Amino acid sequence: MVKNAFISVISQKENRGSVEFQVVSFTNKIRRLTSHLEFHRKDFLSQRGLRKILGKRQRLLSYLSKKNKVRYKELISQLDIRE
Repeated sequence: MVKNAFISVISQKENRGSVEFQVVSFTNKIRRLTSHLEFHRKDFLSQRGLRKILGKRQRLLSYLSKKNKVRYKELISQLDIRE
């Protein structure tokens, strides 16, 4: 999996406070919660948590797109999200 390789590379070399690292960690949580909710459709607390994490990731991505378009485009293409 290319995505997992990219995620492990980012986690080793990036600062944990960087926007890219936070977006990658939120993306991991989103994927994990999504697979959980496929089996447990009525787990409403997990649905709420997923919506909160989606909002946080969306705000971070909009911040990154305003500050640095190049890093934003690279991150979006590597994680295969949005656009």
